[in-house]
Amino acid sequence: MTGGSGVGVRTITLWALTLIEVSERGRPTGNSLRFIGAAGSRQKTSADASGRLDRSDHEAQPTGMSAPSCQLYLITPPTLADLDAFAGRLAAALEAGPVAALQIRLKPADDATILKAVERLAPVAWSRGVAVILNDRPDLAKQAGCDGVHLGREDMDVAAARRVLGPQMMIGATCHDSRHLAMEAAEAGADYVAFGAFFPTGTKETTHRPDPEILTVWQETMETPCVAIGGITLETAPVLVAAGADFLAVSAGVWAHPKGPARAIVEFTRLLST
Repeated sequence: MTGGSGVGVRTITLWALTLIEVSERGRPTGNSLRFIGAAGSRQKTSADASGRLDRSDHEAQPTGMSAPSCQLYLITPPTLADLDAFAGRLAAALEAGPVAALQIRLKPADDATILKAVERLAPVAWSRGVAVILNDRPDLAKQAGCDGVHLGREDMDVAAARRVLGPQMMIGATCHDSRHLAMEAAEAGADYVAFGAFFPTGTKETTHRPDPEILTVWQETMETPCVAIGGITLETAPVLVAAGADFLAVSAGVWAHPKGPARAIVEFTRLLST
């Protein structure tokens, strides 16, 4: 879905919430996924023969099942000393509650390390109906067969990434505290825009600190889904949900939870369901 101005019902067609069928690889197939709609009900949209979602406007059909209007977008820690051990923690976390997407974000890391991580972690996510997004690198995302890429401000621009990835992969774009950058990204074909960091974070160095109101204004004027990122914990999340975030991008708030990541997912699920 591309961006568009005008107040009205927003149809969000981004990531898998519930897996109905899986392909032979165990990953979600486009025409078997349910999605969150603006009213907070699970909805289904059509897909083309390749499984890519139809990005044009459509009438989504509610299934009658309730679901939170804001979902969890999980980001890996920046370094993974023991990939197999982390895969086990990831599996336990994804079993604990619904997660819309997993972003594999390793910094610093060479290409071989990134590809090895995708090879190990992507099946864990796909087997649980979770989309896999690679940070920064459209070329590696395509090579590794990821579902999409997340672009930082210093990475390839959205239009160029779309040329690399084609119409079938998702593209997200960092927009910091700028609605102008977000509108440009949406018009260029981004599937979501990310605002933040809303709170101090130890995961990465940040200089931008948007007001949560940017999420509210975005909700009222644009169709493209928005992701809130930066320092999000169980304590800081409620204000972002109330402001209108479609997705909460969380890293340390899950992996550094004192009772473990699975418990964090349970508590986030409870928070997003109220």
